[in-house]
Amino acid sequence: MFEQNERMEVGTQMSEGTGIFVGGGGEGYSEKQYLRLDYANRHGLIAGATGTGKTVTLQILAESFSNQGVPVFMSDVKGDLSGLAEAGSEQAKLHAPFMERAAKIGFDDYRYEAFPVTFWDLYGEQGHPVRTTVSEMGPLLLSQLMELSEAQEGILNIAFRVADEEGLPLLDLKDLQSLLVWIGQNAKDLALRYGFVSSQSVGAIQRRLLVLENQGAADFFGEPALELEDMFHIDAEGRGQINILAADKLMGAPKLYATFLLWLLAELFENLPEIGDPEKPKFVFFFDEAHLLFDGAPKALIDKVEQVARLIRSKGVGVYFVTQNPADVPEDILGQLGNRVQHALRAFTRKDQKDLRAAADTYRENPRFDIEDAIKEVGVGEAVTSLLIKKGMPGVAERTLIRPPSSQLGPLNKIERKAVMMSSPVAGKYETVLDRDSAFEMLSARAAKAAKDAEEAEAREEEMEAREREYQTGRRYSGTRVGRSTAKKKTTRTRRGDSVGTAFAKSMMRSIGTKAGTAIVRGVMGSLFKGR
Repeated sequence: MFEQNERMEVGTQMSEGTGIFVGGGGEGYSEKQYLRLDYANRHGLIAGATGTGKTVTLQILAESFSNQGVPVFMSDVKGDLSGLAEAGSEQAKLHAPFMERAAKIGFDDYRYEAFPVTFWDLYGEQGHPVRTTVSEMGPLLLSQLMELSEAQEGILNIAFRVADEEGLPLLDLKDLQSLLVWIGQNAKDLALRYGFVSSQSVGAIQRRLLVLENQGAADFFGEPALELEDMFHIDAEGRGQINILAADKLMGAPKLYATFLLWLLAELFENLPEIGDPEKPKFVFFFDEAHLLFDGAPKALIDKVEQVARLIRSKGVGVYFVTQNPADVPEDILGQLGNRVQHALRAFTRKDQKDLRAAADTYRENPRFDIEDAIKEVGVGEAVTSLLIKKGMPGVAERTLIRPPSSQLGPLNKIERKAVMMSSPVAGKYETVLDRDSAFEMLSARAAKAAKDAEEAEAREEEMEAREREYQTGRRYSGTRVGRSTAKKKTTRTRRGDSVGTAFAKSMMRSIGTKAGTAIVRGVMGSLFKGR
């Protein structure tokens, strides 16, 4: 009786005004299943093997959140989600099956419609460019991105400290590269303050930066940097903006993809205010291909992801991990994902069978069917769902037919995508790159000044030597004994080959020793992602 009452709580007693209609069923399936808006910020999991319907589930959740005035961010890994910007069509091949599915699950007000979409792209090709600065990314995430060793990460932290103290903005990759060159040239002097600085480690970091450049990361670091409020637009009809990141090309650089999403999540945490338990989320973040974040990640990073997932809920942000297998997500993080949509899992090997049992064990039992069997048996567009009910309790597992999408199933063509971009509220804002004075220009200017000072000093020294030679020549012809002039006391001459590097190094070290630099403010997340 208790379980029956729970099913009524998520079924007939909830309406679209207080929840998101996920699906339902007919004979042998659950009643209507709703994702409660007031529990939507308690995170979720969408899992299932390739081809089982995860993309459509993503699409219908994005549509529903948008209709409730909630902005959404999602990655378009396969290029299929751009169809959200276009209404479905009665001429589409799946029109008849969609209408049949809608009738079967009681989706009475099913209709085709388009949604407000903004396209983003780290490469600036299929969407508006997305950028951040090296300083905002921070040494911890950069170390993860470049897969640095502990020693190399330590040197990267030294670079950020020197940049802070010297007021050297680190905006793009050439800023960081120029600073690392300077650190390599002055390793001995820096060791007095920060410990041993290995030139081999500096070289290794430079090589990893080169790899990032080859992957296109140079386009990501720079200005104008992304302003988060540009992802929170609400259109004239009160619908939340759906932000779609073009990720099909980006998947060729999986570390960059995962680190970017983690950075964006960190920025949301740092910049959004505390709002407690809202009636609906302020923002929903879908982390597709979540296994790329956790594969090979150090425990320290996983711990911080867990910490962000736990704390960001109070800022009204719901995080939904999308992956093929729930085992891809660490157990401590998996335990925080209250709303679950589990599409079919394949179980051909012993490991597959073990993972299947583990997935089934995370659901509340339903006496009407065996959960493990159900996860194996559900077809395309079907799922085993467990959505939070009253008091945040997990609902019992239910077999659910996922509702059909209202927007176009499949991608837009290039002309249609271009039209959406031109009508975007941020059209033209990020397309032109800014390159203001930063570490690269400042260090270049200091090096040029040091070189000029060295040349002037050398010229004065040569002039003094010429005068000395002229004086000695005059003494021989006059026959007069002349005492040694103070002008003859030569200063140690700077060798021409060392004049630039040595003079600049001494000048820079004096600056470091005497200047009280202004640290770059990184906010609350400094203790989480942007430094140890």
